[in-house]
Amino acid sequence: MSDIEKAIAGDEPSLVPYVTAGDPEPEATAEYVEALAAGGADVIELGMPFSEPIADGPTIQNAIQRALAAGTTPERFFEIVEGLDVDVPLVCMTYYNLLYQYGDEKEGSDYERLRPFVRRAAEAGISGLIIPDLPVDESDPLREACDEFGVDLIFVVAPTTTDERLAKMRERVSGFVYVQARLGTTGAQADVSDATHESLARLAEWSVPKAVGFGVSEREHAEEIVAAGADGVVAGSVFVDIVADGDAEEGTVAERLEAKAAELKAGAIDGSDARPDEAGDPVDRTT
Repeated sequence: MSDIEKAIAGDEPSLVPYVTAGDPEPEATAEYVEALAAGGADVIELGMPFSEPIADGPTIQNAIQRALAAGTTPERFFEIVEGLDVDVPLVCMTYYNLLYQYGDEKEGSDYERLRPFVRRAAEAGISGLIIPDLPVDESDPLREACDEFGVDLIFVVAPTTTDERLAKMRERVSGFVYVQARLGTTGAQADVSDATHESLARLAEWSVPKAVGFGVSEREHAEEIVAAGADGVVAGSVFVDIVADGDAEEGTVAERLEAKAAELKAGAIDGSDARPDEAGDPVDRTT
């Protein structure tokens, strides 16, 4: 069992917050990551900036543009990761072209083209990859490189993912499966989509842990998601918004990141307490 899988499938439901590395400047990322860990994050997802982030909504797209403007290249991203001092697994979310173009190897098989990126990620301290624009049908070369360097490959399951693709993902996924709570791109929402419950039901027999994201922003969202059967909650835009707002009367960016992480983690724990036992009654975990 990998470090990510252990963190997601631990005794308590997990929190997986996201921030874009290098936003608003590379020097700020370490403080923000430390704040998220202090707030209860079990795994932290770091966005590697890419110029065409098709899976992300305006909030994260803007963060990516700020990070790119601040000089956050793939190599700068890895340097940021190497400078972090947190005791939680780190996941890199980025897009396939950055992996394929990384390094000096411009010929050869897809595996040979992808291998330098995965090797560098592992050396820097990355434990897992999320590549939202990589079709599962084309993922075997990356899966091979990840296996070589001990890096998890995490797939995103959308409400529209077919049973055929689900079967292929189940064979290739590791760490956890990222359950997309709704259609569309990332972004904070006011409620939890009904698709969350349906998607979790489709994955009920999977042995890998399940974490639900896309639109999570409030304690009640985390509670409902975990009560529905998720092992963890992924939240991104709500944290990126805090970074974009900067220091405020309510506290510094780091203070507010820590507070929001603690809020969502508490909601996830509330959801675990609300899960029914085999008889259908809520479980009292306070005794």
